Amino acid sequence: MVKRSLARRTAESAWGLLLVGRIVLLSALVLLMLAAGVWTSWKTAQHVMLTKGREQGTMTVSACGADTCTGPFVPRGLGSVRGKVTIDKAVTHRAGERIPVAVKPGTDDVVRSGLAGVLHAWIPLGGALLLAALVLAGGLRWPRTAWTAAAAGAALLGAAFLTL
Repeated sequence: MVKRSLARRTAESAWGLLLVGRIVLLSALVLLMLAAGVWTSWKTAQHVMLTKGREQGTMTVSACGADTCTGPFVPRGLGSVRGKVTIDKAVTHRAGERIPVAVKPGTDDVVRSGLAGVLHAWIPLGGALLLAALVLAGGLRWPRTAWTAAAAGAALLGAAFLTL
């Protein structure tokens, strides 16, 4: 058995601690990015996915500004007709378009419903998955996990693009 000096043993222990610290820190960063993506997505997704008891109907786009479009809302079933509701411009294409929507409770804001609305609501998670893939591949050196996260993020963003 070869005896190593105290300085070398201390340096080896410090290096091991540094490697563990890197893994813990970068894993926490990945979890933070994914949690932020889920949190941001859920703000919109809850209105699209949990539709029981929510006012749903159709919006006809009449005018669009820089970020939002407005138009009248006609409910499907129970609910009240609204003369002007607001929707994000990213989910519309042109004036005159009829879009299935769900009303955010207590507001005149609506979100697109159906498959297109669900996929659009989860776009922030898709972006978070792509960013997390970079940290997984470059920082943690987990290439298979990184490719899986990147593929899931790209699939989500691609599906949202194709359905809108």
